[in-house]
Parts: sequence; C-alpha cells; structure tokens
Amino acid sequence: MSEAVWRVLAERGFGGLTLRAVAAEMDASTGLLTHYFPSKKALVSHALDIAEERTAARARRAAAPGLAALRAALLDVLPLTPDATAMNRVWVGSWDGSLGDPELFTRETARYEGWRARLRPHVEAAVDRGELPPETDIDDTVATAAAFAHGLVLQALFDPAAFPPSRQTALLDRFLRGLAA
Repeated sequence: MSEAVWRVLAERGFGGLTLRAVAAEMDASTGLLTHYFPSKKALVSHALDIAEERTAARARRAAAPGLAALRAALLDVLPLTPDATAMNRVWVGSWDGSLGDPELFTRETARYEGWRARLRPHVEAAVDRGELPPETDIDDTVATAAAFAHGLVLQALFDPAAFPPSRQTALLDRFLRGLAA
C-alpha cells in the first residue's frame, strides 16, 4: 500500500493524492483503503511518513568535516537523480497543505529545524578549520545554505533542462566558494 501511495505522490503530487487514485494504483477498491485511511488527511499524513522514512533511509555522501561535509549534505538534497527528483517533488508538493494545516505546519517546521541542526556542525567545523572566516555567523550561514539549496531545488524541478545535475553541482560549488571568500 505504501508503494502505491508513493507512486501516486511521485507522479501526481499531493493534489492528485486521493483514495481513488491510490486504490486504482493498487487495483483495489476505495472501500478497502478507507479501512486504513478514513480521511484525506490520514492519507496525507501517511504519505509524509513515507517521505520522511525514505529521506532518512537514503544513502548519504561521506566527506571530510567542514565545507566538504556541508557540500555533501547539500548535494544530498538536490534533485540530481530520478529518485532525488521524485523525493523533491513530493516534499515541494507537501508545502501547500503544510501551510494550511496547523498540525502539518508544526510537523514541517520541526523537519526544517532538524535539517538546519544537521547542517550546523558542518558550518561550525568549517569555521574551526579556517575554511570560513572566524566572524562567520553560524546560524545565518546555515539558514543561507538551506535557502540556497531549496531555491536550487525549485529551479531544477521547474526547469530541469536549464538546471541539469552538472549545473546544479557547479552552482553549489560557486555558492560555497562565495561563503569562503
């Protein structure tokens, strides 16, 4: 069932995530699904659980501490592969619903706080290693790096021909060089 939910999400986004679409994907009845998902909100919550599980379970790049580790962490977010593109389509698609629902809003806010917390040690290490100036504002740099990555995600999702993986990587490298300058 989770695979069917994921396939519908990746293909149609949250707007197309309905009990009927998931049932069709499973070649099952909507009545069967209502035993598991009594409402659209329950289905959306399950879909976000799947996205979180897949995000947590994906392979991550290993790198030396500092800017190399920050680069690796940001590369892990970019839509550089078909799977990463599907994952990003799901997350970006969830934003509208998260902005309009207090429970989903709280959940998404916590997810972003967690992501920035995972980026923070990389920026701290870059300062400690002299890769970034000693006066670097850690929190601002973390927020800027997260915002840059998500901006690049959006550009690549909406204009993949203009933002292929090689260009995304080159832009990220230029951004990191700018932080160090």
